[in-house]
Amino acid sequence: MNQTVSSPLYAAIDLGSNSFHMLVVRHIDGSVQTMAKIKRKVRLAAGLNENNTLSPEAMQRGWDCLRLFAERLQDIPTENICIVGTATLRTAINVDVFLKQANEILGYDINVISGEEEAATIYKGVAHTSGGLGRRLVVDIGGASTELIIGEGFEAKALTSVKMGCVTWLEKHFKDRQLNKHNFDAAIDAAKATLHPILNQYTNIGWDVCVGASGTVQALQEIMLAQGMDEVITHSKLKRLQKQAMLADHLEELEIDGLTLERALVFPSGLSILIAIFELLKIDTMTLAGGALREGMVYEMMAEMQQDDIRSRTISSIQSRYQIDGPYGDQVFAVSSSLLKQCGGTTWIPEPQAVTLLEAASKLHEIGLTIDFKSGGQHSAYLLQNLDLPGFTRAQKFYIGELTRRYREQISSLPEQHAISELSGKRILRLLRIAVILTHRRSSELEPEYHIESDQDALVISIKKSWLEKNPLTAAELEIESNRQSDIGWPLVIKAR
Repeated sequence: MNQTVSSPLYAAIDLGSNSFHMLVVRHIDGSVQTMAKIKRKVRLAAGLNENNTLSPEAMQRGWDCLRLFAERLQDIPTENICIVGTATLRTAINVDVFLKQANEILGYDINVISGEEEAATIYKGVAHTSGGLGRRLVVDIGGASTELIIGEGFEAKALTSVKMGCVTWLEKHFKDRQLNKHNFDAAIDAAKATLHPILNQYTNIGWDVCVGASGTVQALQEIMLAQGMDEVITHSKLKRLQKQAMLADHLEELEIDGLTLERALVFPSGLSILIAIFELLKIDTMTLAGGALREGMVYEMMAEMQQDDIRSRTISSIQSRYQIDGPYGDQVFAVSSSLLKQCGGTTWIPEPQAVTLLEAASKLHEIGLTIDFKSGGQHSAYLLQNLDLPGFTRAQKFYIGELTRRYREQISSLPEQHAISELSGKRILRLLRIAVILTHRRSSELEPEYHIESDQDALVISIKKSWLEKNPLTAAELEIESNRQSDIGWPLVIKAR
């Protein structure tokens, strides 16, 4: 009798300036599956005095947290464990006292990494979990340091770590707990002054996309979604949230829809730093990264995960785990891409991410069939909207799910989504549904020769009459689809030639 060997566990522990985090994962079918996330608010940076001496109380909070982590480490191979300390432990002059006891509690040595090492590892975490082509600017606002990195693929081109974080800025600029214009302006100006030495280097290198990889950016996205905004962070949204924060006189009275109590204390200071970064570097938009320091630590331990195309890796992994027909997914994508090209390509659907979203939906639309055929679309939507999909943002996951919910049979308009424009979103759905019907026999050799013409939203598909006569079921399905799309205001004509 064959016994299935369990996938080994990996653990990454980050002793941060505000919180200690432990991430436990396993490597399965070409993906990293999260098994546990443990977080404790230790507030280590708050225990540093003006001489950079760490207080006994702060050290005790850290040791108490590590006793919890130590229990979980017992079940993980030694070579699969990575533990790092960051800004506060770099700064504390009595760090040896803390480390001696901490190492004994964990049974493993803690590696206090430099700011540049931290920035490099953060970038790897972002590169392994976030999609997007071209050069990216990564911003990570921690408790006592902020890292800014420019890189492309897995290669970092500029690494900077500065002594500025949401905890230290809280103590410096919001020490009186007043949420007024004076405190915000002082915090923003101080952040700009701290970052000014790198301004020329970073603007000269330049970037194509900007992502945030911190608790501050995570909190911002949760607030924006709770308030009905999309997931893209802009300067105007940051200033709007600053105004909301200033409606409270004192920090303890801060209430913003979508902001958790856990983040409230350090939110204004983190927001100030992010506003300064946006204004100094003239950033247009930012989205939330899929991972950062801990994810970078994990991927560094997994040599087999070093692959450039994160989204392709994610799709392949999902296909393997859910036994999806990969060659058929390729066929659907080939046909839907051909249809898009014939309709005018980027003239008809201008957003650059459109092809990526169409590819993901084409290759994963049948995932729901692993549960049930009748409600396959509903199951596909649920799975894709709730699975961890490195390389895809939250809004993109939602949209792909809504596409796959509607890939066959009854059609309905898409709900409000923020991954792509409403018009492009509708057009991608139309192409996916047509491609699924044209590939009905699941072999490229048995596809018809087709030609599609578009006049705005009016589509005409021409197929040889002889082929339609030999394939009456597909012909009938195309006619039904023509009626369904036309009935909801998306004109579609099937023409025999």
